[in-house]
Amino acid sequence: MRALLQRTTGAKVEVDGKLIGQCGHGFLILVCAMAGDTQSDADKLAARVSKLRVFQDDAGKMNRSILDTGGSALVVSQFTLAADTSRGNRPGFSSAAAPDIGRTLYEHFASALGTLGIKVETGEFGADMAVTLTNDGPITIWMDSADRG
Repeated sequence: MRALLQRTTGAKVEVDGKLIGQCGHGFLILVCAMAGDTQSDADKLAARVSKLRVFQDDAGKMNRSILDTGGSALVVSQFTLAADTSRGNRPGFSSAAAPDIGRTLYEHFASALGTLGIKVETGEFGADMAVTLTNDGPITIWMDSADRG
């Protein structure tokens, strides 16, 4: 699974002008299930996200995790993280998981974060969403479950 984390002081997602999810201090997490991903990949990625130390401690150093700070997360499905831009001008997305599997893994990832003690809200899988955030720092981190064993 791939995730793009943006440390935020606030984020929200709307569908058809209706607010469906939001978070305060914490992460906006754009997530994409890749072909071959499993629930184990989602669990591992959720555990890594929960422990990622990119929040400031009392000395101003990025030394605290979202769990340490009591932050929340807004998790939004984003199949375009699977974009292959190596050929031509139109990205290919064939490495993304099939939509039914993608939905299952997206929901499992969000649930796994919640199980770890993070307050989680979500977007709507497959919907045309409007996402707004205030990127804090700015801090933006790319993570991929394939990067670690």
